[in-house]
Amino acid sequence: MAISVFDLFSVGIGPSSSHTVGPMRAAHAFISHVVNKGYLEQLETVRVDVYGSLAATGRGHGTFTAILLGLEGYEPESILPAQVDERLADIESGAPLRLAEQLGSRKDIAYSVPDMIQHPLTILPRHTNGVKFAALDASGETLLEETFYSVGGGFIVKDGAEERIEKNLEEKVKAQPYPFTTAAQLLDYCAETGKSIAQIMLANEETWRTREEIYSGLVHIYNVMEQCKDSALERTGVLPGGLNVRRRAPEWHARLRKEDKDRDPVYWQEWINLVALAVNEENASGGRVVTAPTNGAAGIIPAVLFYATHYAPGAKFWNEEEKHEAVVKFLLTAGAIGVLYKEQASISGAEVGCQGEVGSASSMAAGGLAEVLGGTPAQVENAAEIAMEHNLGLTCDPIGGLVQIPCIERNAIAASKAVNAAKMALMGDGQHHVTLDEVIITMRETGKDMSDKYKETAMGGLAVNVVEC
Repeated sequence: MAISVFDLFSVGIGPSSSHTVGPMRAAHAFISHVVNKGYLEQLETVRVDVYGSLAATGRGHGTFTAILLGLEGYEPESILPAQVDERLADIESGAPLRLAEQLGSRKDIAYSVPDMIQHPLTILPRHTNGVKFAALDASGETLLEETFYSVGGGFIVKDGAEERIEKNLEEKVKAQPYPFTTAAQLLDYCAETGKSIAQIMLANEETWRTREEIYSGLVHIYNVMEQCKDSALERTGVLPGGLNVRRRAPEWHARLRKEDKDRDPVYWQEWINLVALAVNEENASGGRVVTAPTNGAAGIIPAVLFYATHYAPGAKFWNEEEKHEAVVKFLLTAGAIGVLYKEQASISGAEVGCQGEVGSASSMAAGGLAEVLGGTPAQVENAAEIAMEHNLGLTCDPIGGLVQIPCIERNAIAASKAVNAAKMALMGDGQHHVTLDEVIITMRETGKDMSDKYKETAMGGLAVNVVEC
C-alpha cells in the first residue's frame, strides 16, 4: 500500500474527479514537460485528442474546458471557481489560450474547445479515459507527444511511465511499517499489534509526514468539506448545464432549521440528506470540493462525517479538539478502506460504473463511522462490506453527461446506507459470511461484465430514457 489518505481526499473543482480534475492535471503535466524541455518558444500550436468516456461526456463533465485551464498551468487544488469563470469567459469570447502562464512562462495561441478532436467510440488500451497531447512547431512537426489516462479519483497515469511509477511505489511500500493491499492483511496487523485501523493507517502515513502535518492536513480537508456545504446553502436558482435542475439545499436547510431547532436525533436522516445534497450541488456547479474518493461521490463522506460529529454518543459535548480527533480517526479509517478499492478494483465510474464511485464512498464512510462509534477492526471491516454489498451493480448513467441526475440524490441515499451499514455491523460481533475483500473483487468483476453504455458514457439507462428538459 503506497496510496496516501491525501491521495484519496484532495481539494479540487467540480463536477468530476476523473473527467475534470484528472484531465486538468494531465494537461498541466504535459505543458510543464513542454516548458521543462525548452519547447515552448518553438511551439506553434497543440493537438489534443480526447478518447472514450472523456469524449462521450466531456461537455457535461467540463473535461474540455478543464484541459484548457490545465494547459494554461492551472491546477485543480489551487484554482478558484471565480478564476475558472473568468478565464473560460475570456477564451469563449475569442481571447487566446495563454499556454503555461501559471508556470511563469507564456505563449499565446489561438485554441479553444472546438479545436479538440473527440473520439467517443475509441477506447485506448490502458483505460477508457484517455487524452493525447502533442506540441507542434510551425512546420507541423511534433516537438513532444504524451498520452495520459485519468483512472478515477483525480489520479492520472502517463503512458509509458508505469514501470517507473511501479518502482517508486515499491520503494514507498518497503518504507511503511504496515503495507497492505487487502482487508485480510489489514485485520492481521490489527490483531498482531492491538492497533485500530485508523492507527495502522496513521503509522503508514507517518512514513511521509509528521503526525502534526497529518492531523492539520485532515482537519483542513474537513474544513473544505464544511465550506463546500456552507457555500451551497447560500446559492439559489438552477444548476448550470441545461437540465434546469433546481438547487434544493437552501430551501431544505431553512425548513430543517424551523422543524429541528434542538437537533433532535429523529431528524438525523434529513440532515445527512441535506449535507450530501448541498455538497453535490456545489460540485455540479464546478465549485471547490474534496474528492472523496471521487467528485461524483463527494457528498457521501461529508454527510456521514456530519452524522459522526453531531449524533455520535457525547458528540454534542465535544470541544474542538475532541471533534477534530474524531474527524481524523474517521478519515484515516475511510482512507484505509479506500486504499483497498484502489489496490484491488477501481473507483472510476468509467471503468466499473457508479458502484466504484458511490459504492466505494459509501463503504469508506461506513467504516469511518463504525470506527468513530467504537467499533472493533472486524466490525469496521463488516460495516464497509455491508455498504458495498448493497451497491453492487450500480450503473453510471448521468443524464446529459452532467453530474446531476441521478448523481446528487444517489449520494444522499448512499450516505444513509453507510450509516445503516455501520449500525448493523455494530449490532454484531464482526463475524460475517462475506468478507470485504470478496465484495471488492465481486465489484471489480461486475464492472468488467457491465455493458460500456452503463459506465459514464451517457449512452444507456436514465441518460437515454429521460428527456433532457
